[in-house]
Amino acid sequence: MSRPYAKLPAWIDHGVIPLLNVVVAFLVAGLVVLAVGESPVEAARLMLRGAFGYGEGFGFTLFYTTNFILTGLAVAVAFHGGLFNIGGEGQAYVGGLGVALVALNLGSVLPWWVNLPLAVVAAFAVGSAWAFVPGYLQARRGSHVVITTIMFNFIASALMVYLLVGPLRPLGTMQPETRQFDIGGQLPKLGGLFETLGFDLGGAPLNVTFFVALAASFAVWVLIWRTRLGYEIRTLGFSPSAARYAGMRETRLVVTIMLISGGLAGLMALNSVMGDQYRLQLNFPAGAGFVGIAVALMGRGHPAGIIPAALLFGVLYQGGAELAFDMPTISRDMIVIIQGLVILFAGALENMLRPGVGRLYGFVRLPETGPKPAGGEAR
Repeated sequence: MSRPYAKLPAWIDHGVIPLLNVVVAFLVAGLVVLAVGESPVEAARLMLRGAFGYGEGFGFTLFYTTNFILTGLAVAVAFHGGLFNIGGEGQAYVGGLGVALVALNLGSVLPWWVNLPLAVVAAFAVGSAWAFVPGYLQARRGSHVVITTIMFNFIASALMVYLLVGPLRPLGTMQPETRQFDIGGQLPKLGGLFETLGFDLGGAPLNVTFFVALAASFAVWVLIWRTRLGYEIRTLGFSPSAARYAGMRETRLVVTIMLISGGLAGLMALNSVMGDQYRLQLNFPAGAGFVGIAVALMGRGHPAGIIPAALLFGVLYQGGAELAFDMPTISRDMIVIIQGLVILFAGALENMLRPGVGRLYGFVRLPETGPKPAGGEAR
């Protein structure tokens, strides 16, 4: 029988251990770079320079980070309820349909600051609707949510292909995409804001969805740790039998969790559809739904951990692209290997270093001291 892991302080559990996992992942990645005859130090320098070394690169890093925050939050909410929602890719995909319907119909009538909350509601609603069936099947029929959400990813892809080559494709073009949104359907870029801070973002597509992602992070924190529903979600995830014994309605909770999770994934469409391309195109999620799984694992399901984890993957995406350009012997496939190593050590092997860290913490921890009892020495 295996020994349970020692209880560690939150700053070690949620800070030190994930950081050590990332360091080990990059050390192993350095060996991969060394194996192809390149300097790991130079590769790391080029990656960081590509991600943070100039304004446009920094803007792209935050743009990717925005996607990963939203999909990471979606996965984290499901995790807290004991569910594994890996359908964020499909939920984000159909969420783009909700965004596009608002932008196409109201972009010429209302300004962006009115259309933005409408698009948020539409994206959340459509993403939630797409997650409803897997949630219902899990709650009522026992169909595992992993299988059903995978299936719904493929269904979402097929549905969007049908819509973009048929009903939503404008006349006179063969491109599988909608027409460009009018000005009211285009979210403003943040280049002007960053210019006041001394940064030139150039052509980076960073837009106000970044603030939507931060607001969603705060909302998830409030939901999970400061509301009755959040308490029920965490109880269900920790012990379904305890939740049933306490009178919590498991079916309602499972469906509610999936609705919230799918809605958060749907919000990711705002960043690409309304904030960057200004049209609905094929395959715009580009794998962000799956990256959200790694982000949620690395961030321990907490928004305070998800944001830096999303930033790390933003660095890997943007810095990796720059690295592949400046160091041709390191291909895009090798960048995927590096990302996979981070996922491996932060996810599947997240507890590999925990026993050693626990022993080290127990060794260096000072003995607890307290006030002596009045009238003599402590006994």
